Amino acid sequence: MAKRQLNRRQSWRIEKIQGERAARAAKRESKAVEALEGGDLGPEQTGLVIAHFGVQVEIEGLQGELAGQIFRCHLRANLPALVTGDQVVWRPGNQGDGVIVAQLPRNSELCRPDMRGQLKPVAANVDQIVIVFAPLPEPHANLIDRYLVAAEHAGIRPLLLLNKADLIDEQNKVALDALLTVYRQLEYPLLEVSAHQGDGMEQLKKHLDGNVSVFVGQSGVGKSSLVNGLLPGVDTRVGALSELTGKGTHTTTTARLFHFPGGGQLIDSPGIREFGLGHVSRDDVEAGFIEFHDLLGRCRFRDCKHDREPGCALLQALEDGRVQPQRMASYRHILASLPQDDY
Repeated sequence: MAKRQLNRRQSWRIEKIQGERAARAAKRESKAVEALEGGDLGPEQTGLVIAHFGVQVEIEGLQGELAGQIFRCHLRANLPALVTGDQVVWRPGNQGDGVIVAQLPRNSELCRPDMRGQLKPVAANVDQIVIVFAPLPEPHANLIDRYLVAAEHAGIRPLLLLNKADLIDEQNKVALDALLTVYRQLEYPLLEVSAHQGDGMEQLKKHLDGNVSVFVGQSGVGKSSLVNGLLPGVDTRVGALSELTGKGTHTTTTARLFHFPGGGQLIDSPGIREFGLGHVSRDDVEAGFIEFHDLLGRCRFRDCKHDREPGCALLQALEDGRVQPQRMASYRHILASLPQDDY
């Protein structure tokens, strides 16, 4: 069944109700913080945000006798929005709780616009973004390319990961091979694994060791199964594909950080079917297509749109086979989705 479209008044009313609920929650949280700070809190120390739950976060202690222990913490007022992967300064309470008093600077952050177009961090201090896709639901180059643009924009190294390789058959093999060949030619690191059968998982572990990685991708591509295969005992819930749409159903509801026994960390993020890039400019999009790097600035016209203009270096490269039609189509689709002021 298609989603019912909300009119402007209904959307306004929903936002108003959500805003009122958030305000009430913030007020309760403020009282809880006041009560804790009025009691006997421990000294300030550093911690790592491993999950976020509304107005509270779950942190792992990083210092002294509290290192490795998990605490549910309240947030002091006027703190910026915290996300999984953030390092913070906090003070422990005496009931397995605490208060976060400051956020430490981020080395990197992965962001995307929310439903209202406002920029929302997804994860912080990430070294590697693992872009997960599968034979089913059918992978789309445009979504993969959006992640690659976002990774380039954030300065985070990408790893392409085809999961459910055991589902490759005669019907989807040709299209998958064509898709993967494009990224292999661009020398993006690319792995094929099967979380269900265990194929390729040891090779994946080697790419994850020593890094802070985040899994992203459509719902239903098997991110939760990958986490279960990489970290036995975690038991992340696994969802089936919708029989009606063939798309994945959400099983992860909040980004959570896991530790690997041999070092390295993994952030499993909620599945998203679309990845908006409303926060980036045209120049950022072009920078995200690595095969464009040596071509930009070589067009006859300085304001070339790379559409039909004579003397366009990108169009010539497309004709010569140095730029693939699949990638040019993605580039144009992404540009068309940007706010008109940036396009």
